[in-house]
Amino acid sequence: QVQLVESGGGLVQAGGSLRLSCAASGRTLNSYTMGWFREAAGQKREFVAAINWIGVIREYADSVKGRFTISRDNDENTVYLQMNSLKPEDTDVYYCAARVDRTARLDRRANEYAYWGQGTQVTVSS
Repeated sequence: QVQLVESGGGLVQAGGSLRLSCAASGRTLNSYTMGWFREAAGQKREFVAAINWIGVIREYADSVKGRFTISRDNDENTVYLQMNSLKPEDTDVYYCAARVDRTARLDRRANEYAYWGQGTQVTVSS
């Protein structure tokens, strides 16, 4: 079983940048597809980005495409989400998630991911 811990959230002005990290323990990440999701209070958890086990295939939600970049370092057992040109509507709790998958298929559905971190708050002020 893999444990995930997010970090890097905080308060930033619109147009600024943040880099989220997701550190894994318990298992190496090289058998896992990784995803980032976000959730506002009372809202459905929303797909942000995903990356396949070897890091060559990535997908993004339309709302973040061109501004966010997902990456991974399997040697460091860490996944990143670089967020640039942040907007107030990006304010949410951001979650890292993992699913066992060594294929080229990525999944945007939250219920397909078995392992989740505790979340990190991102607040973008206008």
